[in-house]
Amino acid sequence: MSHQWLASALCLGLLICAACAPPPASTPRERITTPPSEETAVDPYLETRLQMVERTMRSRGIKDERVLRVMETTPRHEFVPERYLNQAYADHPLPIGHGQTISQPYIVALMTELLQLEPGDKVLEIGTGSGYQAAVLAQLVDEVWTIEIIPELAEQAEQRFRRLGYANLHTRTADGYYGWPEAAPFDAIIVTAAPDHIPQPLLDQLTPDGRLVVPVGPPGGYQTLWQLVREGEDVRAYNIGGVRFVPLVGGGQSGGDYEDRFGEGEQR
Repeated sequence: MSHQWLASALCLGLLICAACAPPPASTPRERITTPPSEETAVDPYLETRLQMVERTMRSRGIKDERVLRVMETTPRHEFVPERYLNQAYADHPLPIGHGQTISQPYIVALMTELLQLEPGDKVLEIGTGSGYQAAVLAQLVDEVWTIEIIPELAEQAEQRFRRLGYANLHTRTADGYYGWPEAAPFDAIIVTAAPDHIPQPLLDQLTPDGRLVVPVGPPGGYQTLWQLVREGEDVRAYNIGGVRFVPLVGGGQSGGDYEDRFGEGEQR
């Protein structure tokens, strides 16, 4: 843990949990039946997607059955550039242009599970990107607010949401570091790019029992995925492990150039 991060944590009043383990998730729900085999004729990626969930998520400890079910049904191939369609369900990130990526499927499932979502929750996503993570969230809660700083990506994602029928997504082109104050508070906030410190505006926009999941670390350096759980005036921080994400752009962050970088948004 860097001195900068530790100092920032102390200033924010975070309680760094010695065990570095997140609080237990809710009791896993009964396994939802997988889609019938005849759907394969309509969705040629169905079998590949089911295998992806079984081999790279369930076998690696993702337990929330609602999350697993959504990962089984969300068409990731609709969110990747055409030239990467043959890798749409591989367990690694893919470039989407402008120096951004669609994250590794396992990381999407892990970060979603760490949010500990309930159906009525309000969720804020920082970094819409391709829209894949937002689409996953939109199937788990009633309303999702998602912010993208790069106008081209924001427009493409909004068009994709309309085409695929995700009607409960609110989109904005803005600097996500500052959140979405007029829509706050949020039960859960997810950040899909790495700031070099935890943004105070996002902590301020959590409900008294809200959860923030965010990778933190310098651009190109070691980053750590954190789950922060607000408990009234206190915030407990759980170290989930090493990750690698594109840097957060905006909010005084050093985001680097907008150019394709392969390998971001994954577990180290």
